[in-house]
Amino acid sequence: MKYFDDFKAGEIAVTRARTVTETDIVNFAALTGDWYPLHTDIEYAKKGPFGERIAHGLLVLSIANGLMPLYEMAIIAFYGMDKVRFTAPTKIDDTIHVELQVMEKQDKGDIGGVISLNQAVKNQRNENVAISTMKVLIAKRPAA
Repeated sequence: MKYFDDFKAGEIAVTRARTVTETDIVNFAALTGDWYPLHTDIEYAKKGPFGERIAHGLLVLSIANGLMPLYEMAIIAFYGMDKVRFTAPTKIDDTIHVELQVMEKQDKGDIGGVISLNQAVKNQRNENVAISTMKVLIAKRPAA
C-alpha cells in the first residue's frame, strides 16, 4: 500500500491501457443522457470536424480514473481536478493510458495529505487527448 509519505515530487507512474469502444460511448450516453450527435450519430459526425464519432470528454476522464492503480494507494477521497483540457479527440477503438507525475504534496494533518498529479491521458500514438491536474487525499502511514 502506498501512503502519503511514500510519494515523491517528480515521480512518474504509467497505467495499464484500455480500448474505448462504441459500446462504451453508447452506454455512457444512456447513463448520462448526453446524446449529443457528435458522439452518437454517425451521419452527423461525418460532417463534423473529426469526420467520425468521438468519445465524450467526461467518458475519457472516467475511463482514465478507472485505469489508475487506486487499490495500490491509501486513498481517502478524490479531492478535485484543475485545468482540465481535451487536446485531441478520442475515437472509437483508440486505446488510452494515463501518465501521472507527482507535482506537489500538501500535508493535511493527522488524516493525511493531498497529492497533486499532472495527469496526461494518451492514445496509442502517445498523443495527449486530455490533460489536467488531479488532486487526491491520501492517508498517512499508520503508526507502528
